[in-house]
Amino acid sequence: MKPVRFDYERPTDLAAAVALGRRENAVVKFLAGGQSLGPMLNMRLIQPDLLVDITAIAELKRVEETSHSTILGSCVTHADIEDGRVPDATNGALRKVASGIAYRAVRNRGTIGGSVVHADPAADWIAALSALGAAAVIQGGRRERRVPVEEFIVGAFETALTAGELVTGIEIPRQPRGARWGYYKACRKTGEFAHAIGAFLHDPARSVCRAVIGATGAKPIVLTDAGKLFNGAVGSPDALNVPFVRDAMNARGMTDTIDQKMHVAALRRAVAQAHAT
Repeated sequence: MKPVRFDYERPTDLAAAVALGRRENAVVKFLAGGQSLGPMLNMRLIQPDLLVDITAIAELKRVEETSHSTILGSCVTHADIEDGRVPDATNGALRKVASGIAYRAVRNRGTIGGSVVHADPAADWIAALSALGAAAVIQGGRRERRVPVEEFIVGAFETALTAGELVTGIEIPRQPRGARWGYYKACRKTGEFAHAIGAFLHDPARSVCRAVIGATGAKPIVLTDAGKLFNGAVGSPDALNVPFVRDAMNARGMTDTIDQKMHVAALRRAVAQAHAT
């Protein structure tokens, strides 16, 4: 199939893009990498009146570093991260996640902001960034706002964006050298979306312990209570409190036994990776 007819604009500054996004009585979609939006247009799952291509906006490819975080512009590609063309404030965690996304051709075009806004439950970035404590930087309203990724994702393909808003960047907390990170996803074959994702961050210096269960069919499940997540030894895969994890899945309607076992196994392997570093 081919997409419906739509108008196309390619602004070169953020203010113009925001103005276009506020057009009344029109369905407006922003285009970054297009690796998810393109197929949806062709299948007519999305039928916009106006497509706003934001790839010519230099500000959306920026990198800002502070003493406590790094902001990656929303049009930074997976390949930019994988190849180290942008700084990694997470001691390699971002590069590892980026290198496992789909295929190289997709990583060359796909963007971190586009992936987060698309909010596919099986996508890598929403689970990984939730575990890292990252936030979406949003413009288009009266003021810029930052929303933690775990709150930005409202549900499957649903976000906290309001009409006319767009994500301009992703703010990622800087991880000290002592932080431990693990990420594991279960796929039938390389390049496919995951059936189960486990992500884990343990940063004793900041008293942070975050575990994420991804590819749930909805928003990721974020677990931050280290005392309940582990039976004593924080970060040890053998000490993982499986009943607590299963209760968290049951509370979100994930009651299938096999599905639960896959997600527990993915999380346990993520914890094991972190424990081995």
